[in-house]
Amino acid sequence: MTNAALSRSKLAIVGAGLMGRLLAVALAKRGAQVDLFDQAGPDAKQAAARIAAAMLAPLAESAITEDSVVRMGIYSLPRWKSLIGELTSPVFFQQEGTLIVWHRQDSSDAERFIAHLHKNSLHNPQLPKAQVLNSEALREIEPEMSERFNQGLYLPNEGQLDNRQLLDALAIELERLSVKCHWHNAINPESLRDLGLYDQVIDCRGTGAQTAWNKSQKTLRGVRGEVIRLHAPEVKLRRPTRLIHPRYPIYIAPKENDVYVVGATEIESDDLSEMSVRSAMELLSAVYTVHSGFAEARILEMSTQCRPTLQDNLPAIEHHHQDGLADLILINGLYRHGFMIAPAILDCAMEIIESGSSATAQELGLSITKAQSSHGVTACV
Repeated sequence: MTNAALSRSKLAIVGAGLMGRLLAVALAKRGAQVDLFDQAGPDAKQAAARIAAAMLAPLAESAITEDSVVRMGIYSLPRWKSLIGELTSPVFFQQEGTLIVWHRQDSSDAERFIAHLHKNSLHNPQLPKAQVLNSEALREIEPEMSERFNQGLYLPNEGQLDNRQLLDALAIELERLSVKCHWHNAINPESLRDLGLYDQVIDCRGTGAQTAWNKSQKTLRGVRGEVIRLHAPEVKLRRPTRLIHPRYPIYIAPKENDVYVVGATEIESDDLSEMSVRSAMELLSAVYTVHSGFAEARILEMSTQCRPTLQDNLPAIEHHHQDGLADLILINGLYRHGFMIAPAILDCAMEIIESGSSATAQELGLSITKAQSSHGVTACV
């Protein structure tokens, strides 16, 4: 589909979380007529993207994820700058690096972590090299941390943004660009496809798309995450900070107005009930060991959500074509890396929508499956 054809096209997107909103805005800017459907409202309260720290940290995440996800994260950092710069409403964005700290008794774990990052930096020259900090260097980078730690690790160029500001800003863009939003409408993408009203239907439902992905024999599950939001005016951290710990490693992401997002629990469960006492105690105990100022912090919120995760913990796009029907494109599996890799997924999806293939996806290692159906027979290509 050429740009001219895209400007004459009509598309439906089901799921107005992070990916659904980014795609709807991008398509509307190209002149497409876009209908957006979501089972919740414009506040995105049921979206996994609302319960996140939104850290953009490919080097830090390289310790626990595949190289393709790291490449997507590297690609996405500068793209976030341009995407946010195009929005009407301001969104907090910071690229001051990541600080890693550890207590003395966890030095052996820290050494292994440092060695792993060093190996990853050699393997991928686009990754910056981690900088080992002595007490003086730590005091210069993050003065308040030097009271409890005499060493650390600095990962330059990594960033973060405010996830809720971004979701709200994208909602404003949807209205400004005349995207027709069907809130509180839990419709099935295949039902929309059968209507014959759209040129393409895009499924961005996250964990709500389990049935659709299971049809493709790719198991989609929810991985529970728990996050605490604190108001801590006595704490003045300048950048996201991670604590290496054998039992409860945590991250602390400072947002505007002395708000801190604390998290890192990861539970193989699709349970969406309230946070457990155990998780709350571990997160709060750990954050206090990082900075004593958190003792007087006020708990704004304890939240849970399930991250959509495919069986290999990697993102994927499926492109289904059937004669006489609109193309159906499924996007899912962003797991714990949603904000870090979203611009890369967005650009790959736009290429597929426009041309049926994506050179960017091939370059980054994003899995793209093409399924062609005719007379009831489906073949993957």
